[in-house]
Amino acid sequence: MTTGNGQSQQPISNLEYDFITVLHNKAEAVQAYERYIQDAQEVNSQPCVELFQKLRQSEIEQAQELRHHLQQVMQHGRM
Repeated sequence: MTTGNGQSQQPISNLEYDFITVLHNKAEAVQAYERYIQDAQEVNSQPCVELFQKLRQSEIEQAQELRHHLQQVMQHGRM
């Protein structure tokens, strides 16, 4: 819903919500990969450890990019 001046009466915009949701999912994925790395280490599977570390790093980089976009959207209402 918007007011007469075009501003939303929602506490956050749909776009902000989307970024927050995706960022939350990325944070959960990073935590999950930490468990997967430990599991692979317990069975002494270095190739699996390395793959999970690579995937975890990718999630971290994506989360950083999402944070940047979220900051821009929160400051300017859009990118």
